[in-house]
Amino acid sequence: MKSLEELKALREKMRAQVNMRENVGGEHTRVVVGMATCGIASGARPVLNRLSELVQEKDLTDKISVTQTGCIGLCQYEPIVEVLEPGKEKVTYIKMNPEKAEEVVEQHLIRGNVLGKYTLASAGI
Repeated sequence: MKSLEELKALREKMRAQVNMRENVGGEHTRVVVGMATCGIASGARPVLNRLSELVQEKDLTDKISVTQTGCIGLCQYEPIVEVLEPGKEKVTYIKMNPEKAEEVVEQHLIRGNVLGKYTLASAGI
């Protein structure tokens, strides 16, 4: 930090992320990232951060909430991202990274196209 203004800007950015994560309503699409030890060790934190950034950058916070959870129970497929849309079946994306997260935002969250190549179904489960 070089100045008080930088610190204030960082505080506001983090506050917006926390508010976005807490703003979960019945009509919101929820994007949930597994952040247990196995997920973190596999790279879930950069995925969570990228998803949060993109939802904010694309001004989707009124429709989409990005949150974290503990163990999802499929450690070998971490990092895992689940997309829960009202009235639709849950979609589970596996072996995610920030670049794949960008695709999920563009294709699934914005255009409505599930990326089957990254889903749990693509692993044969």
